[in-house]
Amino acid sequence: MILITGATGSIGTRLVRRLRELDVPFRAMVRDEAKGRALGCDVVVGDFDDPDSVAAALAGVDRLFLNGAGAVPTSGPRQPMVGQQLAAIDTAVAAGVQAIVKVSVWGARQGAKLAAGAHWEIERHLAAAPVASAVLQPSGFMQNFLTGAGAFSENGDLLGIAGGARVSYIDCFDIAACAAVLLTGAEPARGTFVLTGPEALTQAEIAARLSAAFGRPVGSLELPPREMTARLVAQGVPASFAADVAELWDEIADGSLAAVTPTVRELTGADPRTFERFLADLDLGADLGVR
Repeated sequence: MILITGATGSIGTRLVRRLRELDVPFRAMVRDEAKGRALGCDVVVGDFDDPDSVAAALAGVDRLFLNGAGAVPTSGPRQPMVGQQLAAIDTAVAAGVQAIVKVSVWGARQGAKLAAGAHWEIERHLAAAPVASAVLQPSGFMQNFLTGAGAFSENGDLLGIAGGARVSYIDCFDIAACAAVLLTGAEPARGTFVLTGPEALTQAEIAARLSAAFGRPVGSLELPPREMTARLVAQGVPASFAADVAELWDEIADGSLAAVTPTVRELTGADPRTFERFLADLDLGADLGVR
């Protein structure tokens, strides 16, 4: 039995669909029961901040898909995801889970800002736990362009750090497909898997593709870190969090997410989806609202 956490998110909903296609036993842990019912699968209500609910969700489970919320503004030195996922790992071990497949981020490392530093700490804990483990380190999600949160200007132009860097964005469909392979193998999966899309695109190239999909011009506004921070603060993002985001984007401008790996094809036997395919599969009215 597989337990999917983060089941109503961009990766989780696609993993639910894939495991249903494979006809393997699984259940989805959700915080919102109504959203869980919409998944059309076995659902259990649980919350990472309630270890007892996680323990109950793990009853009879031998493989865990560990995925949670990303970095959030916080007054403390530690991202909430760290304590949540460390506790979930310990609870899974105590419950007799044999294998854990965790979603991390590409470039997780000690001392890094926000999610990159938080996931490094979680990865270390998982590696030391007495359980087989596999870590997915995806590049940026294509789905990040759906909400527009922090990514678009008030005029609908794409925001980014200056520098013309390329990013090998990946469709969450492919992340879920890789997770399904690792969760359903005859032997528990082990190792770290860096996942990317098939090509690395500049922000201007992405803006051109969005223009075609939206049916209107989408500009590309590339800003220095200080101005990017100011714009995020103007959108209501706390100043310290905005500065950390801009610092990470500055690293991306230096090419930290530009490489393309063959991992998706090696795991799934299929090429990762292009940005054009990702956009073509969208219901623009439902997924992009007024955009």
